Parts: sequence; structure tokens; C-alpha cells
Amino acid sequence: MSDIQERYAGAVMNTFGPPQLALVRGRGAHVWDADGKEYVDLLGGIAVNALGHAHPALVEAVTTQLSTLGHVSNFFATEPQVALAERLVALLGWGEEARVFFSNSGTEANEAALKLTRRTGRTRLVAAQGSFHGRTMGALALTSKAAYREPFEPLPGDVTFVPYDDVAALEAAVDDTVAAIVLEPVQGEAGVVVPGADYLAAAQRIAHDHGALLWLDEVQTGIARTGAWFAHQLLDGVQPDVVTLAKGLGGGIPIGATVARGAAATLLQPGNHGTTFGGNPVAAAAALAVLDTIEAEGLLEAVVARGDQLAALLAEQAGVVEVTGAGLMRGAELDGPYATQAVAAGREAGFILNATGPTRLRFVPPLVITADDLDALSAALPAVLDHARSAAQHDQMRPTP
Repeated sequence: MSDIQERYAGAVMNTFGPPQLALVRGRGAHVWDADGKEYVDLLGGIAVNALGHAHPALVEAVTTQLSTLGHVSNFFATEPQVALAERLVALLGWGEEARVFFSNSGTEANEAALKLTRRTGRTRLVAAQGSFHGRTMGALALTSKAAYREPFEPLPGDVTFVPYDDVAALEAAVDDTVAAIVLEPVQGEAGVVVPGADYLAAAQRIAHDHGALLWLDEVQTGIARTGAWFAHQLLDGVQPDVVTLAKGLGGGIPIGATVARGAAATLLQPGNHGTTFGGNPVAAAAALAVLDTIEAEGLLEAVVARGDQLAALLAEQAGVVEVTGAGLMRGAELDGPYATQAVAAGREAGFILNATGPTRLRFVPPLVITADDLDALSAALPAVLDHARSAAQHDQMRPTP
């Protein structure tokens, strides 16, 4: 254990458990720990580090902006903030009727969207089982996992949870009292769960039949993660009323965005919501650099190619019974409850992996990951999974204290 990890326990609140590594630097899709060991990063800061680590374009954009104008508050406008809002609206394919609210995280983006829905005059929301929308009280009200919710109840709002990818359940739950249907185009924290091709279109129809909004949480799926700028753009005819973004948008610099169109774009008026740091020029400049680099380096196409490579190598592994997702957002279902042990075995082998449940691994690497990085994973993964199975069996045979 490094000195940093030992000091962590004495200074940082224990909300995440003890850190497994102390990381000190990164480059591309690789990171190094305090002992100098190198790892291929297949978690990407939980789908955040779109350009990997220390990308020159991001470093230059942040450095240049910070040396020019760092923070001025939302009493004033700055060029990066306005340019980023215009860029997001254009990437969504929306027109002049759309508007953007900037914040600092996905949770905050969802909190703003929740407040926006209240301005419809309705209070009911319909969300999905398996959903994750954040940890603040409002965002948590939309998050289905009981272990996250129950310690903090009563939570705000009137939220009905329905099974994901179940059109009939949506039909039954939504009526003229519902303000919005809230969905992830692909459920991330649930383990990369992909709905049927018609599900989001059906959700849009149901919402609009009842005068409700369709709100898509693209915090994890957005900004080229699935091979399109936004995951819902992989489907024909899906046009949400509200989209929330964060994670990959800033490439590691904290930023969130709530984008709304049509009548939804006018619901939040002066005094209804605010933020001190949201949309500050440094974060906005970082996001613009991310978007510019994705275009300049052809990363949308690269995500598709590397995503196909990742899916294929996972499907070839003994013990992997299902591979889900799109682009560089993939889930692997194992044939037994040894995902946690696979993360540990991967770390020993020089790979940062992520388990979203006992049998589920999630892969959300930087968009700049190379074919060679994935070849290395393919070569190492059989032994990693074998060691994980053995470790899990050993843990099961260990006598209970």
C-alpha cells in the first residue's frame, strides 16, 4: 500500500471505501501508480476521460483559457460558454428553439432537468428499474437501487419505477399527470443494458400522447461513447425534449449540461435555478477541445472500430456468456459471480477493469484506446478470468468467521 493510500484513510471521508490504487500520472489510455506500475485503463474515469490522459489538445485549451480568463460567474457571458452551447445544440440537430444550462456534473445536470419538469405544473415522473441518475436528493429520487435510496428517504418527488425496455409497463404507468419519462438510452451502472430498437421511440410516443416530456439521460452514453455523438442518434426518429450530459463532455474537467428544446427550453426562468461554477470558461474551453478533437482525430469512426474489436475479443472468452452495448461502452456477463475477483486479477495483470455486479463487467475506456491496447487485453484476459474463477471458488470455501 502506498503512502497516499495510507494518508487517504486519515483525511478523506469513507464514502468510496479504501482505494485500490494511488494513481500518479497518465498518458493516452495508460496510467501509472505510485509504485511505477503501468496499467491499461479500461474504465476511463467511469466513461469520463474521452481523450484519455494528458491529451495535448485538452492541456493546451485549459492552460490557455486559465491564463486568459478563469472564472467570472454567471452575471457575465464568456465566448467559450456561448460557443459550447451553440455547438451542443448543433450536434443534437436542434434549431434556434433549444437552450442549454451548464453545471458541474451529471447529477447537477439531472437536478436542473428535474426542476425544469416541475415548471410544467405536473410533479409525477416515470423512471426505469435499474436506472442511475445521480446522488443528490433529487437525482437520487430517480435512481432505482434501494441501497442508494433507502438511507435518505423520504426523497423528493413522485416517481414511478417501471421495468426497463417494457413498452407495456410504460403505457400502463404514464397518464396525464406525468411531467416526464426519464430514461438512459443504454443503462450504464446497471451493466450496459441495451433496450430493444423500438423502445425509445415508443417512450417518445407515450410521453407526447400524454403531454409529458421525454428526458434522456446521456450522461454516460453521450459525447461519442457509443459511436454517435449521442446514443439516441443511433435510432431513427427519436427526438427527446431534454437531454442531460456530463462525463465525457469535459474529458476530465468537471462540467454538466442540460439541453432542452421547444417549450421545455423556456420553463426555467430567471431566479428558478442557478450555479456558481457552471459554464465557467475553463470548463467550457475544455469541452470545446474535446469536441474539436473527436472531430479532428476521427474518433467517432475509431470508437466504432475499437468497439467492434472489444466486443469480439470479449465474446471469444471462455466464461463470457453475453456481450452488450455499442461503441466503447460494453458489458460482459460472466458465467458466475466472479466479476469482483476479475477486477482484482486484472489489476495484477496491468488492466483497470470495472464490475457493476457480481457477474457483470463494464468496459468504458478512453476513446483514444488503440488496437494494440485491446490486443494486449485479449492476450491477458483468459488468465485473468481463470484466476478470478479460482479466487471466487476459494472465497466460497473459506469458513465464515
